[in-house]
Amino acid sequence: MRFQQQTFASAALLALAVASGLASAAASSWGFDDASLSIAARKGSEGIKEKLNQKTPLAMPVALGSADSLKVALTAKDNGKGKRPHQAFVVLRDQDSGLEAPFPLTVKENGKAVVQISQKDLPAQLLLAEKPLKASVVIASFGSATGLNTPAFEVEIRPDPATPLPNYEKPLRYGKRPEIHHIFRSDPRSPPKVISLFFTLAVAATVPALFIGWALLGANLNHLTKALGAAPLSHASFFGSIVAMEFVFFMYYTSWNLFQTLPVAAVVGVVAALSGTKALGEVQSRRLAGER
Repeated sequence: MRFQQQTFASAALLALAVASGLASAAASSWGFDDASLSIAARKGSEGIKEKLNQKTPLAMPVALGSADSLKVALTAKDNGKGKRPHQAFVVLRDQDSGLEAPFPLTVKENGKAVVQISQKDLPAQLLLAEKPLKASVVIASFGSATGLNTPAFEVEIRPDPATPLPNYEKPLRYGKRPEIHHIFRSDPRSPPKVISLFFTLAVAATVPALFIGWALLGANLNHLTKALGAAPLSHASFFGSIVAMEFVFFMYYTSWNLFQTLPVAAVVGVVAALSGTKALGEVQSRRLAGER
């Protein structure tokens, strides 16, 4: 019975120790201590040195001139012990645009870290910031320890009045663009009436030239009755298809578009091909028979 009580007490103490260790590991977090901010001014100017607090940022922004150098020194600590984290940055952020520029700290094994920043290290967007830049300290690493991201101070950029400010144009980014209104060209217009009338008369003048040519070549109109008697449907359809095709061209010239013209022209063309084969075959048979 006494052995069982001792065993139970030992197990309870072991469980309490494990739970305490787990709670301690879960509660560990990154922070910093012994932090300071200093600005090494150019010759003839007095430098600035301020102590930094992890919980309370500086009340007033510090000024960074064109020839100045800002130095941040601190000791990174994991659960109160100086240690080298996997990542340690001082991040400067523009209050208007939200643009950030990280500056990594050089960290030793004991956690002591330092970084120096000057105006030449800043991107053009931050140099043109109208409000003081927000400076934060970011410390994190692998493991269960909670990382740190806390505001520490503000930096007011004071450019050299004798040096022109850098030019910066916002890059083109993907996103919603203004609506584009397409302007289509107007429909093609008919040529001047004088030109149309000239070519119309030129085509009409070929009709008498056709009859004159038939007369000179000895055309015989007496065969018209024979042709219509032998193949009336073929000759009528063939002649009608030729007239219809001319009508299709006329409508295309005056009002129809290409999609209206092509189906009608295809139908008329098929009729002309089928009827023309039989009509011209009938004419050939009479020519082979010796009729002129």
